[in-house]
This record gives sequence, C-alpha cells and structure tokens, in this order.
Amino acid sequence: MKFFNYSISEDTRGRDTGVFLKENTMKPTLLNRRTLIAAAVGLPLLTAHAQISELGDAINKAGRQRMLSQRMGKAWLALVHGIEKSTAQSALDKSMALFDRQLVELKAYASSADIRDTYTKLETSWNGYKAALVGSTPARENAASMLQLNAGVLALAHQGTVQYEAVQGKPLGKLVNIAGRQRMLSQRMAMYFLAARLPVDAATAGNEIDKARTEFGSAMALLHKAPETTAKIEEDLKVADGQWLFFESALKKVALTESSTPKALIDVFQASENLLLVMDRVTGQYASLKT
Repeated sequence: MKFFNYSISEDTRGRDTGVFLKENTMKPTLLNRRTLIAAAVGLPLLTAHAQISELGDAINKAGRQRMLSQRMGKAWLALVHGIEKSTAQSALDKSMALFDRQLVELKAYASSADIRDTYTKLETSWNGYKAALVGSTPARENAASMLQLNAGVLALAHQGTVQYEAVQGKPLGKLVNIAGRQRMLSQRMAMYFLAARLPVDAATAGNEIDKARTEFGSAMALLHKAPETTAKIEEDLKVADGQWLFFESALKKVALTESSTPKALIDVFQASENLLLVMDRVTGQYASLKT
C-alpha cells in the first residue's frame, strides 16, 4: 500500500478541490502520521474560500456542515479526555469558524423558501450547540447535553444537503451527497468512540458506531461502482479504502466495554482525521464534475 502526503489546493476559480495527493516512499503506520494530521486540522479553513456559485458546490458545502457538526463534537470530547490538546482545540476553533461562514453562504444561496427555512432553523440550533462547545471548559458532566445538541444540528444540516441535492436532481448530486456523508461518518464514529470511553451512554455509542461502520462500507462500494467515478476518483477511493482499514483497526482495538489507554484514543482521533482528509478530496472531485 502506498503512503501519501497531503496538502490543500484550490482550482483556478478559487473553488475548493479538497487535497492534493503526493506519493511518499515512507512506510505507512497507524500512528506516525503527523503530516496528515497537521493538514487535516487546517483542512476546513484553507478550503472553500469562494462563495457558492453552483449546485454541486452547494451540496458539497451543505454536506460539509454535517461533518463539521460531528468533528466539533469529537474535538470537544478529545479535550475532555485530555488527548491531542492543541490539535483538538485547533480543529474545534477552525471547524466552528467554517460552520459559521458556510451557514451564511448556504442560507444566502437558498433558492426556495423551504431551504431558507431549514437554514434559519439550523442557525438557531447551531447557536445552542455553539454555546455548549465554548460556554465552559469541556467536561464529562456536560457531554450528554453536548451530544443531544450535536444531534439536532446534524439532522438539520443533513436536511439542507438533501434539499440542495433535490434541486439539482441529477445522479452527480447524489454522489456528492454520499461521498460527503462519508466525511461525516468518519467523525461520527470517532466522536462516539470517545464518548463511550468517558463513559457516556456506552451502549448507544456502540450501536451508533456499528451503524456508521456498516453505512460507510456500503457507501464506499456504491462509489466504486458508480459510472460517474473517474479513474482519478477511483484512485483516491482506493487511498480512502486504505485509510479506512487503519481507522477500523483503531476502532476495534479495544472493545467498548473495556477500559482504554490514551494511546487507543489517540489512534482513533488521528485515523479519523486522515480518513476525513481523503474523503474531502473525493467529495470535491465529484462536486467539480460537469453534470
């Protein structure tokens, strides 16, 4: 399996295209991936500079809101655990800033009253979630309420993504949605893993991880088989498959009912960032294809 370094790139129109993959001859390991993690932390704020100009971009950004909702929860829980402190704080801060900016863009781009209503509701839900994330120092006793607010933001962000996909009404829009949802699932699994280790409702967390794992695998198979998947996208999907193996291995290392070490938590945090990075590139590639 090849190992890759990643950096952020944009096309000539300033539209985000995800990440640029450059082959590296270093042998891959699950833990020693600081270059990838550093890139992943900066991912959201270093992409998506341009305003929304087309529906593919709108679906991509709407779907990215789903991911950000889960990534913020994951970063907050990492701070509760006291792992990857600087990385987690940076991920939380940058994800919040991007969520704010994209929310404005998506609401302004809304082509119907129904979509505008969704983003008005999302704005209200987001305000509550944001207050929970930054209103006090992350602590175990606040984790359950944070997760509840997180779920409300995710549901509305998903609703907005589906609505934008419906407006486009083409197979490519569905693929952008599906690929973008993989980003969210990577963060959701890591978030619930960290929640279970506190523990906060470990049984529910375990069920959510199992459900997300199944959905992730099914969606990867669909993307591989889609006729719209280009040779370049297929190449990057294979990279994502490799990152998924690392991530799944980290998730399975310690049963949810057992105690875990900081190392196990760090493994999951890092692997989820790496998988996110690759799937963000794949989503951007689908979004840039001509319908």
